[in-house]
Amino acid sequence: MSNQNRDAEYTMGRTEEETQRLIEQSQLYDDVTRRFFLRSGIAKGMKVLDVGSGAGDVALTLAEFVGEEGNVVGVDLNPDILKTAQARADAAGLSNIEFIAGDTRTLELPNDFDAVVGRLVLMYMADPADALKHLATHLRPGGIVAFQEVDFTPYTAATHPDTPLANTLIDWGRTVFERSGAHLEMGMDLYKAFVDAGLPEPTLHFEAPMGGPENWAGFEYLANSFQSLVPLMEAYGIATADEVDVDTLAERIQAEVAAAKRPIMLPPHITAHASLAT
Repeated sequence: MSNQNRDAEYTMGRTEEETQRLIEQSQLYDDVTRRFFLRSGIAKGMKVLDVGSGAGDVALTLAEFVGEEGNVVGVDLNPDILKTAQARADAAGLSNIEFIAGDTRTLELPNDFDAVVGRLVLMYMADPADALKHLATHLRPGGIVAFQEVDFTPYTAATHPDTPLANTLIDWGRTVFERSGAHLEMGMDLYKAFVDAGLPEPTLHFEAPMGGPENWAGFEYLANSFQSLVPLMEAYGIATADEVDVDTLAERIQAEVAAAKRPIMLPPHITAHASLAT
């Protein structure tokens, strides 16, 4: 089976540390996702399908948007991480979320959803357009298709002679995702995926969290991201754990930002949403 015909390996691995990193990631991108849902038209009373729920962050946010009169069905391939998602929903007192382990492309699901959403999931799918085409069959007429994906291409513009560490991290990150088979330009490719899926042309936005202050949570998040990436980086011969030195990475990134007076940019996200014909 060629890389074009199979899903990418999940680049970040599946560990308790990775689950915590996903939660940190959601906090840093929370504003991006909330603005996206507002623009998409996610509203009270809706029934929403969340593709690739992971630790449940997107589903938890959706539960706020749809309210007690609405409900959210979150699906993920990893049954273990859904235990965390369910525990977090229970702790938040949310009874309008249901989590199901499986692949949304093959699961038997109803076709009365008001919206299908996903964050950082199409980038790992062998054929994003085909996935969107199938997912749209679960929507009622007028239903919303809304996906948020990373795009590593703009990172080349973030490199600078005064930030050699950041430049190296960008190169390592791009390389490991490329080697894993993930779609590096999934954000920019969202338009094509929607159109190729036979969906209406989507509305698109581009956003990237940035930071520079010493107490910015993004420094620790980047270090934790590379902690998750190291096993594949070593497997692919990109860099060793000693070269990455995760334990001091956040401090070194922050020191470089302070010395260069150049903020660090987290991976840019592009959002796309469209509504089916009524």
